[in-house]
Parts: sequence; structure tokens; C-alpha cells
Amino acid sequence: MSRMATRIRNVSFAALFSLCANSAFAQSPAEFINDASAKGMADIEASRLAHGKAESKEVKDYTIVVINDRTTANQHLAKIAKKLDLPVAPREELADKAKALMPQVQDGATFDQAYAASQVKATEEAITQIEQQAKTTDVPEIKAFADETLPKLQSHLEKARALQASR
Repeated sequence: MSRMATRIRNVSFAALFSLCANSAFAQSPAEFINDASAKGMADIEASRLAHGKAESKEVKDYTIVVINDRTTANQHLAKIAKKLDLPVAPREELADKAKALMPQVQDGATFDQAYAASQVKATEEAITQIEQQAKTTDVPEIKAFADETLPKLQSHLEKARALQASR
């Protein structure tokens, strides 16, 4: 096979792989809203718990920001679902899923550090999910949600990393 044919074949395989990878991660709008809402609820509940258990003022302040921003994001997702008349999971089902997603953070002297580490991981996952959905969706409301939410999550991630480094 000539070099040109080999290159064309390799580029074609790479393009096909890229398309398959993108579609493998794509979620329907309803799936995205349910999943993102459950993850948001888990983040809110973990932060509420952390607010009561954290020792440092910085961690307590961070939990308030997370609770407020994630509550706003979940409200926005609910409005999108209603506007688009999407079938979404009942609140109890989302709450059960959120409980399963909540990180198990131990009490004690290392609580603040463990919470910060769990926030880094959870926020990285949320950013990846929303970025992926924004790339693959054709729903303008979800793109707008991503544009509004991603900067806040990037800020959460920076703060969580700083908290983690300071512990």
C-alpha cells in the first residue's frame, strides 16, 4: 500500500474513532438533566454536611459558594426540562442517586483535606460532563446552561485545588 493510501486510511480510522467516542459519551437531554441534577444534589448535600463538620473558615466559605451555585444550576436544569417537556426522573429517584454519589468523607482532623480532595474530583467530573454535552447537543438551552455554569465550576475547581494544597 502506498504512503498516501496508508495516511488516508489512518486519518479515516482516527476520524471514525473520534465520532464513535463522541457519541459514546453523548447523553440525551433528559439523561443529561437527570444525571447532572443528581450530581448537583450530591454536591449540595456533601457541602451541607461539610459546612457543619469543617474546621477551617475557608472550607466553610467554600461550601456556601458550592451550595448556592449548584442550587442555581439545578434550578436552571429544572426550567430547561420543563420548557422542553422532557421526561425527568422523580425527585426521590434523583435523591437516591445523589446519595449513592456522595463521597464518604471521614470525620476528624483530616476532614477538611478529604472534603477538598472529593470536591476536586467531583468538580472535574462535572466540568467534563457539561463540556461533553455542550459539544454534542443541538439544544440551545443546554448550550446556554453550559456557558453559564462552566465558569462557576472552573472557579470551584480552582478554589478546591487551593484548599487541597493548603491542607
